[in-house]
Amino acid sequence: MGSSRIGQSLKSARERLGWNREALAYQSGLSVAAIAQIESGRRQEVRASSLLALANALGVSVDYLVGGRATVSPALLKHRVLEYGSDDEYLAATIPFLMEGIARSDCVLTVTARRYMNLVRDALGDNAQHVEFLDASEWYSSLSNAASGYRAFLTERFERGAPWIRIVGEPVWAGRSETQLAEWFRYESIINVAFASSPATIVCTYDTRSVPESVLSNARRTHPEVAGADLITNPSYANPEDFLLNLE
Repeated sequence: MGSSRIGQSLKSARERLGWNREALAYQSGLSVAAIAQIESGRRQEVRASSLLALANALGVSVDYLVGGRATVSPALLKHRVLEYGSDDEYLAATIPFLMEGIARSDCVLTVTARRYMNLVRDALGDNAQHVEFLDASEWYSSLSNAASGYRAFLTERFERGAPWIRIVGEPVWAGRSETQLAEWFRYESIINVAFASSPATIVCTYDTRSVPESVLSNARRTHPEVAGADLITNPSYANPEDFLLNLE
C-alpha cells in the first residue's frame, strides 16, 4: 500500500473533522507519534489493525485511506433476478442458494408469501432452523418499509458478526397501480447504488405465471445478475443513472 497516499488521506480526513493529532490519537487508540509518522510518510508499513482503528475513528473506510478502487465503486452487493414458472423451478434455484449460505454460516433470510415459506421449510428440513422467514405482505406493505427494513436488517446482522447476508425476496404485485410499479422499480434500481457496499446477495424472485410482462421487463433492467440453473451477467441490465432517467 502506498504510504504517501495513506498519509494524505489520513491528514485530510482528520482536518475535515477539525481534529489535531492528539484528538485522533485519543479516538483511535494510536499514539500521536505513530499518526505523525503515517501522515508524513515516514512509516512505510501500516498494520491492518491500525488502519481499521483510524478509519473507524474518522468515519471513513479503509479503502478510502489506502486509495482503494472500492472507495468510488464499491462492488460487494450481488443483486439477482430469478424468474420461475413453477414451484419446482423456484425450489431448484432457491434451495441450493440457501443451503450454501447455511453451510458458510451466512445470515439467511426469505421474504415471501406463506405458501412459499412452507415449501422452503419442507425442502430444507432440519436446516430450516437456520433461516429467518418473514411475510412478504407485511414487509413489502410500502417502499419505505421495505427499504428501511432491509437497511436495518443488513446493518444489524453484519454488526452481530454475520460474514455475509443472503436474502430471497418476492414483492407483492397484486393491486399495484402503474405509478406504484414505477416507484417500485426506481427502488430496485437505487438498491444497486444505495446498498453497493453491503456484504449481501439479494435474489428477487418473479413468478412468470402471474407477474405482468411489463414488470418482468423492468426487473430484467434493474438486476445486474440472473439467477437460475446457471448464474450469468444480465445482458438487459441498465445502469441506475440510465434506468432512472428513462423510466416513465
